[in-house]
Order: sequence, then structure tokens, then C-alpha cells
Amino acid sequence: MAPTQRRPIKHTTTTDRQQQERQYDTETPPSPTSAAATTTTNTSQMGKIGRKANPLNVYKAANERRGANLKIILFLLATTGYTAFLYSGSRVFSSGSRGDPMMALKKVHDGKSLSIATWNIAAINNNPFEYWITYDENPKYSEIMEHIEKFIEYPGEKDIPVNQVFTDDMFSELKARMTEAGWQDVSSFWESDFKNRKIISEFMKDDLLGSKRLASMPDRITNTINVENSDEPVCRPTVINMYSEDLSTLDIWWKKWESFMFDEALTIKTTEGEITKKPFEMLQPIKKAKYPAITEEEEAVSLPLQTMCGAIFDSILVHMMNTVSTPSIWQPLKKTMVANLNKQKVPHTLSLLAEVYGNSDIITLQEVSSSFIDQAMAGPLGNKFWINAPKDMDAVRDQNSVVMLNKSTFPSGKVAEITDKVVESFPPDVDVPVAKGDINAITAVDKDGVPFVIASFHGDTNGLATIPVNEALVKTMEKDPSLSDHKLIFGLDANTYEKEYVVDGKKKHQEVLEWGRSYTGFGETSCWGDVPQPSNFTTFNARTYLQPQLNKACKSSEKREKGDVNPKDFILFKKGDFEVLKTWKDNTGERFFIEDMAFPTLKFPSDHAVLATVLKKNY
Repeated sequence: MAPTQRRPIKHTTTTDRQQQERQYDTETPPSPTSAAATTTTNTSQMGKIGRKANPLNVYKAANERRGANLKIILFLLATTGYTAFLYSGSRVFSSGSRGDPMMALKKVHDGKSLSIATWNIAAINNNPFEYWITYDENPKYSEIMEHIEKFIEYPGEKDIPVNQVFTDDMFSELKARMTEAGWQDVSSFWESDFKNRKIISEFMKDDLLGSKRLASMPDRITNTINVENSDEPVCRPTVINMYSEDLSTLDIWWKKWESFMFDEALTIKTTEGEITKKPFEMLQPIKKAKYPAITEEEEAVSLPLQTMCGAIFDSILVHMMNTVSTPSIWQPLKKTMVANLNKQKVPHTLSLLAEVYGNSDIITLQEVSSSFIDQAMAGPLGNKFWINAPKDMDAVRDQNSVVMLNKSTFPSGKVAEITDKVVESFPPDVDVPVAKGDINAITAVDKDGVPFVIASFHGDTNGLATIPVNEALVKTMEKDPSLSDHKLIFGLDANTYEKEYVVDGKKKHQEVLEWGRSYTGFGETSCWGDVPQPSNFTTFNARTYLQPQLNKACKSSEKREKGDVNPKDFILFKKGDFEVLKTWKDNTGERFFIEDMAFPTLKFPSDHAVLATVLKKNY
């Protein structure tokens, strides 16, 4: 069969993308006329009017056409200029207070505004290739990823037997190592089955193999190992982690892989304390009770069998990358991605919060690690904000919700944490899927003596905990007399979805319009209003073909249709307490949002947009 023809790859240039940029704002202009409000629908255009309109020409044209008197013209010009000042395109805002809408609106409203930002900063992903990213700086990224996609979807003559990649000699050396470890012999599996499988159609895309977890289980355990007394993790020699050494040939890869698995003992922290083990000793048996697809025979030898499958899996990844690209191209590209998406993720996130959203009165964060909290407290953010982690932080999962209070707005910081009270208010007949650290609810008093309940929440993957958690938060405030007069600010990753998904009459995930009906039913509204727009997305991510779960991979042409592109992030408050002056979302780190762009990017470190709002106080 002839090699699969490669279609030309079309790349989106930075200029093309800039033409697609637009800010998604919801605004309630403070001008006294509804006409002015109408003119501010497109904030980017309004900014152009505010910068370029010539008052004399406008006056002459208006006078000639309508004979309008001077007072009306001047009034309209003043209103237009005022509105343009507030709502000009976000790209012109600087990181300082001068161009910050939070500070501008606070000044206009004489301090009667409250600025809030919420952001799921996303846990660090050890695989820089797992999700499609926007990488305009280097078109080779898209070229490589699309060629990997075609390699797996349409392998043709590239679908060679496994033993042409992971060779018989490699298996013999692996067998010797596993025998030394005291494991059973799996030669029969190799000889009668795996060595003759086609690398793509019969290995990488074998759904049954995936159900047995024979390749994904060892990857999960040994992909990236956090070791004691080191800031850097130890990575298995593979394409799909932060491993930085040379993988230019299969022979080089194999020697390093074998040594990693069997030679070096690593000290790791567990719930029982520190232990020292070699990576192969960290592997866990695969039990049929949990993974019924595995046979009893395979279960009995699951440790050596998964080790063999893990080696085959990694060898195929290295083979594919060196086939669709050259080591001199893909390896430096990977290092750049690792530096920006992985190693520099925390510094990028801290910098963005401090420099772009540092004038917020309240910041709520989700999926925050304990290390991130420590670094935030020790840096500029810690000087400006009270940084409040939940009492029940999960040290193992290490994804926690955080509430940050500006010390100028809340001089005394947190008064108390009421997370326990919220959990106690869960509906008795509902199994609420929350984990430790997901909810963080506190009380605080602002500089004017106004008491607040401020909460941060990270919803479960399907969003099914979002409604019961919000209900519990509202009921906690209603039934506790000491909280009934508090103002509520609730920033959350609701994990809500654009469309409803029901299987056999059972809801599989939380649809956003139902969520809107729920919170308005409790007397709340959101920064997006009473009725959230389903297409107002705050996430846009999709898995590539360079990760263990190929059943979840999205083609480059299907990122929008099959990716996680949904309206997930919200800021809630009680109706009547506040009204929205300005709301925006940000996937650039520059206070504007590019629609239809996959993120994170090299410059924006999360798969969730920042959501920010400025509220006018009605009290």
C-alpha cells in the first residue's frame, strides 16, 4: 500500500487570529441615558469611536442633517466619550492601575464598587502534548500534531508489527530484568500475541487493551514521580511528560527506560511516611474486581505484563515522533512547551494574578496546590492579599479552592471558615460528589463594617455537585442568624455544560440553563445575569493523540465539536445587593478573550479563562 498522502497544513497566523479577537463583555453602563447604553454593545468599536471621532466633524454633520442644537450634541459627545473611556477594548488596558477597569470604575463610582476575579488555575499537567494548544509562535507544533493524528487514524503501511519497534532483543533484556525482580515469565504473551500485533490498529487503538489498563496503569504511576528533597520530579523516559534528555533513537530510549525502571531507587512521600523504591516496585497489580476486562490469567501476571505493555507503548510514541518529525525539531519544541506549560506555569500564574488582577477586592481560585499557596504567600500577592486555604486541604490530590481578600478592602482578613456548616447543609437525600478542598467558604468584614460570606468552589467533572453545593451555601446563610445579614460573593468553576446530556433518563452532567434557573430560584444572580448564555464559553480544550486514552482524542478539525468547550465559570451574588457594571473573560492574560482559540497557550497558563466583574454596591 502506498504511503498515506499528507494534505497541506494550513496554519492560522498571528495576524489572522488578531482579526478574530473580540472581548465578550456584559456591561451595565452608568450613563443616564439608554441611548448611550445602546452604543456600548461592541466595546472594541466603542473604543475606536472614543479615540478617533472628531467632535467638530460630528457637530457639523449633525447640524447639517438634523439642525440639532449645540447643547444636545455636546451632551451626546460627552456621554459617548465617557462610555468609551469605561468600555474601550480591553487590549488597551495596562497592568497598572491607570488602565485597569477595576480601578477606573472604583474612581467613577466613588469607591461604591467591588471588583472580583475567579479562576480555575488548573493543576499542572505533566504531559505537555496531552491537549491541543494554540502555538502561533512555532507552526511546527500544528504540523507535528496533525501528522501524529494522521499516523494513528490512517496508518497505512506505517502500521508495522510491534517487534519492528520494540524488538525481540529489547524484550529479552526486559525479561531478564523482570526475572531478577522475581516476577513471572510473560514470554508466552510476547511470542503468541504482542510481538506480532500491528502498532496502531492492534495496540494503540485496541479498546480492550485500554479497558484492561495494561498500558495506562504503568504510565499513571511512573510518568512523573515527585521525590523528596528535590524541586524537580523524576520523569520516565517518554514523549508524554517533562523528560528532557535525548530520545532521538529507539536504542537510546531503551537504555534510559530500562535503567529508569530497574536501577535508580527514589525516595517518595506516602501517607505512611517516606519510602524508597525503584519505579518497577511502585507498580500495582491490576485486579479483575476493579477492571473486569482483564482475564484471570492476565491478572495473575499483571505486574510483568503491564511493564511489558508500558515499554511497548513508550517505544511506539518515540517511533512515531521520530517518523513524523526529526529529533532536531520536535525535541527543542517539546522543551519550550515544557518550560512554558509545566515548569513556568506557577510563576506565570502568580505574575498574571499580581500584575493584571492585583487590584481585585476578592479573588477566588480553584485547583490550587499547597506549593502554589506557599509561593503566593511569600511573594507580592501575599503582601497585598490575605490568602485563605481551606482547613481540609487534600495533600494527596492537592487541588484546593482558595479565597484571596485584598488587605485594603478587608483589613482584618478572614473572620471564620464556615465550610463545615455548608457541608452539613447538603440535601440529605443527595450524594454530593465533592472532595476535600473543593469548597472553601469564609466570612469577612470590609473596611466599612459590612459583613460578607465569600466562597470558592471547584465542581466535579460532570458538574453534578454545583447545584446542591450552592443550595447548601444559601441555606447555611438563611438558617444561621449570625450570617443572614452578610453579603454573598461566590466564585466557582461550576463545570456546567452547553448542552444537556441524559442517558436512560439519568442526567450525566449539569446543563448551564438549568443551573441558571436554580441559582435565580435562590434569589441569586450572576455576573452573566439571570440567564447564562450557553455559548459563552470559558473553556476550550481538547485531547490530542499523544496521551494514553485515545478514545478521548479529538481530531484537529473536531476540537470545537468534541472538546471541552463550555460555559463553566461564574460569580454569584444576591439580587439587590449589587448590580453589574462590567464583566469580562480573559484567555490571554491581557484582559481580553479570543473566541474559538484552544487554550492554554504558551502565554496563558490555564485551560479555564479568568472571569472578572466589577459590581456596583446597592447598600
